[in-house]
Amino acid sequence: MASNRIGRINDEIRRELSELLRSVKDPRVSGSMLTITHVDTTTDLRYARVYVTALDRTGEKDLMKGLKSASGFLRRELGHRLDLRYTPELQFLADDSIAHGAHILDMLHHVKPANPENEHIVLDD
Repeated sequence: MASNRIGRINDEIRRELSELLRSVKDPRVSGSMLTITHVDTTTDLRYARVYVTALDRTGEKDLMKGLKSASGFLRRELGHRLDLRYTPELQFLADDSIAHGAHILDMLHHVKPANPENEHIVLDD
């Protein structure tokens, strides 16, 4: 039952942070297209790891620095919007799961079937 509550809290934090990121005035954050992929909150609600991915991966270090500097503002605003006993401390991490998935898909496309009769199998959707 507690894990379901944490899951709902994670979804709510992700939704609220997505809206709050539009109001951040730091040019490192406001100038980039970013997506919050998922949020992991500890069971005591003290810390929340926020996984983000950016459309432009070249300025990712600056983006992470900008998010870290804006984390106090985001935490305060999140506390006003959510009705929780503790507002978790936000830790922003770069999420490379999309790039990793694309790499695996690319590797699968280059694999040749060992059986010649299985050549009709197509890996595309």
